[in-house]
Amino acid sequence: MTESLPTAAVRLSATSVARTALVAVRERAGGQVMFVQSGGCCAGSVPMCFPEGDFLTGDADVLLGDVDGSQFYIDASLDKALGHPEFILDVADGGPEGFSLGTVDGRHFVSRTDACLI
Repeated sequence: MTESLPTAAVRLSATSVARTALVAVRERAGGQVMFVQSGGCCAGSVPMCFPEGDFLTGDADVLLGDVDGSQFYIDASLDKALGHPEFILDVADGGPEGFSLGTVDGRHFVSRTDACLI
């Protein structure tokens, strides 16, 4: 079962650029999407964007919240190591890593936090 934070703990927000990109990605994907910030290396260093339900979350994943209905999960160990920071969903230049959906303009989603740039 995925751990969920109390509703009072707001730890996820998004830039207007990310929200605009998210609308276009949903359109292209044909439905809702989800984000997963894993604790691994390489592709695990940025949030991965998948069609909703294409990534199975489990006990090691924490639901931080959602951005306009798109749920955002983080690996519990990574969240703890970073000190349970607040995250901002944003976009950056360059294509996506791994199996992640990129934005429609050749960019990819990133998460930003005071703990570090991910």
